Amino acid sequence: MLLKDKIAIITGGAGGIGLSASRIFAENGATVVIFDVVDAAGEAIEKELTEKGLKAKFLHTDISDEENVIASMKTVEELYGKVDVLYNNASVFLGGGRDNVMDQLDSKFWDKILHINLYGLYHCTKHAIPLMKKAGGGSIINTSSSAGQIGIPECDAYTATKGATTSLTRSLAVEYGPYNIRTNCIAPAAIATEMVKESNLNDPKFDEQKFLTQGTPLRRWGKPEEIANVALFLASDLATYLNGTVIVADGGITVA
Repeated sequence: MLLKDKIAIITGGAGGIGLSASRIFAENGATVVIFDVVDAAGEAIEKELTEKGLKAKFLHTDISDEENVIASMKTVEELYGKVDVLYNNASVFLGGGRDNVMDQLDSKFWDKILHINLYGLYHCTKHAIPLMKKAGGGSIINTSSSAGQIGIPECDAYTATKGATTSLTRSLAVEYGPYNIRTNCIAPAAIATEMVKESNLNDPKFDEQKFLTQGTPLRRWGKPEEIANVALFLASDLATYLNGTVIVADGGITVA
C-alpha cells in the first residue's frame, strides 16, 4: 500500500503504460484519477477497479486543451481537495514516415505532437501544482523516452518533445523542490504497447529479430507494468529524496 490515501492523476491512464499504472497505483492504495480521451477505455478501467473495491475516477480530458484540463482539475479539487501525484504519462507517436523535419514533416503534424506531448504536460503540471501545494507537497512524474537521450531518425517532432520533457523536469525540480514537490522523469524504450507498433513494428525497415538479438541487451521487449512500477516507486515515499532525476528504463538499449 505504497500510495495509501494519495490522490494520483494519470494522464493517458486508460491504455498502454498508463493502464498498467492505473491498476498498480490503485492496488497500492491510491485514489486514481484517469485523464484520457478514449471514453470507452476510461469507463472500463474505472469500472474494473471500483468493482474490485479500489478507488478510481475517469474524467474525459484532452490534455492538449488547457480549458479542458482546467475543468478536470476543478473536478478533482471539488472531489478530493488536493493532488499528491501527477503522472504525465500520455504521449503520441505518429509514424508512417511523416516525422522527418527535412522531408515530410509539416506544421500541422508538428503542432499536433507538441500540443499533446509537451503542451499537455505543461497544462496538467501548471494546474496540478496549486493542488499539490495544498497537500503540502507531491510527486510529478514525467515521461520522456530514449528519443530524449539519443539521436533517432524520422521522429523529429517526437524527439523534440521528449528532449524538452527531460529539460523541463530539471527546471521544475529546482523551482518547486522548496515546496516539497518532487519532479522526476522516466525515459522508457521498446515497451510492448500500441506505440511500439506505431514507431517500430509497422515500419517495414525495422528488423525485429535483429533488434531482439542485437539491439537490446535484455533480448526482449519491455512490459508496460515494468515502467508502471518505476512510476509507483517515484510516486511513493520510498523516493522522497529523488528530485530532478531521469530514470532510463529501456533494458540497456541506449547504453548498448
